[in-house]
Amino acid sequence: MFCDVSLPVPLDQLFTYALPSSLHHRVKEGARVVVPFGTRKLTGVVLAIHGNAPAMRARGVEKLIDEEPVFDSALLRLARWVAAYYCAPLGEVLRSMAPTSAETSRSQVYSLTGTGRDLVRQSLFGDADTSPQARLLRLLETRPLSAAYLKTKVEDAARLLKTLTQKGLVALEEDVSAKDPMRAPAEQLRVRFSARADGLKLPKSERELLAYLELHPGEHGVAALEQSVQEASRGARALSRRGLVTLRIAPLATLSQERPPHELNQWQQAAFEKIRDQLNDGTFGAFLLQGVTGSGKTEVYLSAIEHALQRGRAALLLVPEIALTPAVAGQFLHRFGDRVAILHSAFSDNERTEQWRRIRSGEAGVVVGTRSGVFAPIRNLGLIIVDEEHDHSYKQQEAPRYNGRDVAVVRARELGASVVVGSATPALETRYNVERGKYTLLELPERVQGRPMPVVELVDMREEFLQTRQMGTFSRRLLEGLDERLAAGEQTMLLLNRRGFSSFVSCRACGDRVQCPNCAVTLTYHRRDKRLLCHYCNYAERVPDRCKKCDSEYLHFLGTGSEKVEDELHKALPKARIARMDRDTVTTKRHFESILHGFREGNFDILVGTQMIAKGHDIPNVTLVGIVSADIGLGMPDFRAAERTFQLLTQASGRAGRGAIPGRVILQTNNPEHYAVRLASQQDYHAFYEKEILFRRSMRYPPFSALANILVRDEVQEEALRKSSELERLLRPEPKEMRVMGPAPAPVPRLKNEFRYQLLLKSSDRKMLNETLHRIRGYATEQKWGATALVIDVDPVSLL
Repeated sequence: MFCDVSLPVPLDQLFTYALPSSLHHRVKEGARVVVPFGTRKLTGVVLAIHGNAPAMRARGVEKLIDEEPVFDSALLRLARWVAAYYCAPLGEVLRSMAPTSAETSRSQVYSLTGTGRDLVRQSLFGDADTSPQARLLRLLETRPLSAAYLKTKVEDAARLLKTLTQKGLVALEEDVSAKDPMRAPAEQLRVRFSARADGLKLPKSERELLAYLELHPGEHGVAALEQSVQEASRGARALSRRGLVTLRIAPLATLSQERPPHELNQWQQAAFEKIRDQLNDGTFGAFLLQGVTGSGKTEVYLSAIEHALQRGRAALLLVPEIALTPAVAGQFLHRFGDRVAILHSAFSDNERTEQWRRIRSGEAGVVVGTRSGVFAPIRNLGLIIVDEEHDHSYKQQEAPRYNGRDVAVVRARELGASVVVGSATPALETRYNVERGKYTLLELPERVQGRPMPVVELVDMREEFLQTRQMGTFSRRLLEGLDERLAAGEQTMLLLNRRGFSSFVSCRACGDRVQCPNCAVTLTYHRRDKRLLCHYCNYAERVPDRCKKCDSEYLHFLGTGSEKVEDELHKALPKARIARMDRDTVTTKRHFESILHGFREGNFDILVGTQMIAKGHDIPNVTLVGIVSADIGLGMPDFRAAERTFQLLTQASGRAGRGAIPGRVILQTNNPEHYAVRLASQQDYHAFYEKEILFRRSMRYPPFSALANILVRDEVQEEALRKSSELERLLRPEPKEMRVMGPAPAPVPRLKNEFRYQLLLKSSDRKMLNETLHRIRGYATEQKWGATALVIDVDPVSLL
């Protein structure tokens, strides 16, 4: 018997392996296996089982990870669609879909190569040879072993392993195995009685634990049992292996009591009823739920999920990565209790393992997750919701470069499920789908409980300079607003979408700027860390005392970042309690929630931050939002620059006035005439859409064409230019209904020591574009380009 396996390598092909007799009846399509690939061991997915021997001798499958497949036929079809549409190898798609980090453990082990095994068998290192090298080789003859274990058995093992690896006698490989959830800490485990020992001889501690559990029915926390039974943790694990108790990782801490739903207003009720009717129909339907900020979209989601559950269907909610906090998850836990599973990268491996188990078993009927949650193995899925569907974090920036929102729509269509995408500022492509009849529009034009929209005040910073003769960070009007909120005990959010203290350092004498040696960008000054930092490759260096080019001592720090805003606020408002939220202060998801929780609880008066603070936060006491510079991003060489600016300003403004007190927004700009800034200040999405869609139509940008960005990378500039020129010649003459622009240097022409050239393909024929992209990939494979030399981004959200 043989099986065809898809592996996570940049090759569009399956690999055939022989199945050992022990696995003939255990391996199923969709299960993961460990197989040898060159000198490595890789985890792949079985896509077919057959008896057709390949032309050359097949190597054998080494290990089965899943007794039950992780991919059913529907998920495998979805994987093939993603691979074809986004022009990505199927193996890489399946790797991104699989819960590998959650359900498998990886460790590095050393094993004998064929040459090393032959030498041992030929008795070249027999028992008489007691040298450390011989002992190490004889140990490896029994089985692959870790370096840590070998160090305890053989003196100087690290050096010997390095030498033997260089000689080709030993190979370092990854050992992949199914993770044992019972290795979780006692605090995460719960145990219940299953069966009596029936004459089995058990150690005293296990007998006592089993007797206690039999006398006290129900589940018990293992850590709590340590108070009553000696060695309860070890005993519970041992009894679990014997099948006498049931041991499991406790689910994510849930709230003890489910809350009843809120009463919907007329707009929410109308939207819910249309979704409800589609769910009752049991066929595919797509909806755009467009509501102003604070209009109660979440309550519509909750009502729709509840109806899906009543009909015996499961539901999936996707949210942007940074928006999935315990506060957001708590809304769903309050409503649905332990029927909710949460998928979040901030969880430990054991927590994620338990969430995946509950989803696959059907125990959790409501799944809340970020982008990759779209691939969760949910049974009987009937409703998919994509919140803040315009958010660019739904687009993955490494292979496979899929968009979670679009994959969600395709998955719903394949399953005959309903899909709802929601936003106050929908992507233009999504809103255009309403006009084409692909989506049904559901509108929430008012805030809940009749709350007013915030009043937005534009401050022209050019006029401010003429009147004050100062290039200040804050206008007089913004400082007045901050003082008023402090006096009233209210809170403020300040947005500046730029990290660091100063944007760059320049020499006043010769004009030279301090550049990153690896990237074609200037270094940003971070005063807290006393260093210059590249935001692309993380290169850092000390702040120079003199100019490296002309040796002048007159260095000038230019530009303003969120760190400088915080510093100037402390000077202007010394009594204010100020917190900052950007990538420098938030290194983990838990830091993010800690700062946000402190602000929500009133521990801070002002929260300064980048776009992190603009996404979905509902803090009733925030009555003022200040936009320090509305123009950041407008000058980017990207056709989406205006749309992205409008969305960010509108979403940030929507944080104000979400409680009983009306909100105000003060928006500072040097370009008040720009339609994106002007219409964001008016909170007028419809006017912005009409203006922007005319620009897209005239320039044939999406949604009026299909777009793909081709990026060619190489450490040698001439090689990158040669390869990109070869692709341009490959596409001559231009296919009908397609325009090829480039090759040209990328907006950031050098990044992480690689030179970058790009071609932009626009086509009115999606099928032709897809065929062209596969032809480009085939050419790169034929020419044996490196695995990272070619990047194909279908439907890019950024051209940088």
